[in-house]
Amino acid sequence: MWVPLTQFGPITLLLKSKNRLVFLFVALLLTGCTSIPSGIEPVQDFNLQRYLGKWYEIARYDHSFEQGLEQVTAQYSLRNDGGVKVVNRGFNQQEQAWEEAVGKAYFVDDESTGHLKVSFFGPFYASYVIFSLDIQDYDYAMITGPNRDYLWILARQPKLPPEVMQNLLEKAGDAGFDTQKLIFVDH
Repeated sequence: MWVPLTQFGPITLLLKSKNRLVFLFVALLLTGCTSIPSGIEPVQDFNLQRYLGKWYEIARYDHSFEQGLEQVTAQYSLRNDGGVKVVNRGFNQQEQAWEEAVGKAYFVDDESTGHLKVSFFGPFYASYVIFSLDIQDYDYAMITGPNRDYLWILARQPKLPPEVMQNLLEKAGDAGFDTQKLIFVDH
């Protein structure tokens, strides 16, 4: 039921304005999580069908949600709603057990741009920016998040040839990432 604002006076108007500001702030915060780091360009002419399937995590920055995990893989498949199902799996050496996280991803702009938003926790999304990709065979990729605090190197095989790995490390360094912080994953 609508009640005229004039009935409650300026305090109600201020409270409603604050609620709007809070809503706007939260909306901007959540939108900001799907942003692209300055100077990073997502790959163009991206083909989701070719990207689907199993990827091996070759290297990553250390984060609490992956700490201690080895043999990490990501499996991408289509969802019924047009999005992408994401299944990340890794072996926790300390617990001697497999851990798995299931999420969903959607394109932020158009489907030919390698910029998606991914969620593992309800309505909260973060950027998944593919900024380097083997366009010919889709054999390896580099991904970042909304800022340079995130970096993953993925490949279709558990190991990359040394010359390919060196090339990716140089590209990452040129893009402003500290490659000394990378953890190389055992498979």
